[in-house]
Amino acid sequence: MRFLTYGSTNIDLIFTVDHILEGGETLQSSNLVKSAGGKGANQSTALAKAGAEVYHAGKIGEDGAFLLDLLCSWGVDTRYVRSYDGATGQALIQVDRNGQNAIILYGGGNKAITIEEIEETLDDFGDGDMLVLQNEIVHTAHLITSAKERGMRVCMNIAPFDPSVFDLPLDLLDLLVVNEIEGAALAEMEGGSPFEAILDRLVARYPTTEILLTVGADGSYYGFASNRIHQPIIEAEVVDTTAAGDTYIGYYLAAIGRGYSPKEAMYRATKASAITVSQSGAMASIPYAQEVFD
Repeated sequence: MRFLTYGSTNIDLIFTVDHILEGGETLQSSNLVKSAGGKGANQSTALAKAGAEVYHAGKIGEDGAFLLDLLCSWGVDTRYVRSYDGATGQALIQVDRNGQNAIILYGGGNKAITIEEIEETLDDFGDGDMLVLQNEIVHTAHLITSAKERGMRVCMNIAPFDPSVFDLPLDLLDLLVVNEIEGAALAEMEGGSPFEAILDRLVARYPTTEILLTVGADGSYYGFASNRIHQPIIEAEVVDTTAAGDTYIGYYLAAIGRGYSPKEAMYRATKASAITVSQSGAMASIPYAQEVFD
């Protein structure tokens, strides 16, 4: 299976702080790291490090040229990343003493992608290929419908969640990935609702779509038709949670591409995420296949 990740490519500025800042507060950072990020690029990296054949598509400015070198060094094919006269997407990330993060995004090139570029890229893909999406770029609805017209399978992680998600043709997805907050919002349920209830509501709402619900310390859930699976977390020392969810998605998809069952794929994805949170950074913290597929 070939994977095409059409998604965000960001420059991450990661500040290490004692705690996440509140309004009006000024705080010294003990460390600053400039690195590659963006949910799309993170997921492409996870897929590549997991041994999958992955192509990344998107748009960057001149300030993001180093991102292509990094993606290529990890095995990602970047021929479909276009350049333009503007800024690359940016992410300002705070990481606190407990490894939790808070992120501010600036779209940049991620919001400058055109339908013409999308069509040119999708023309090179078709039956047997999978399109991997997130909610950090434009023209997502067009991407979904156009990919399905070509016979591609489509996976979407609807993070970051906003009301525009309800306008997307999510019923066309083959795999929908949400966390507990996104899942409750999409299911139109109260925050704090039981995870099983959220999953059941989503399965009923999207009956032809497999659902993956990630719930932090409580692991992850899978639902499709009458099939339900729960995968607990694998305990690890938490250093930085950045890219943990993207690692999970990349490894889950790579495992499915290798022929693993959803249950087996969830275990491998959980193992990969446990390794990721035990190290700092985004792409650099994502493990390689030999650390996960043993």
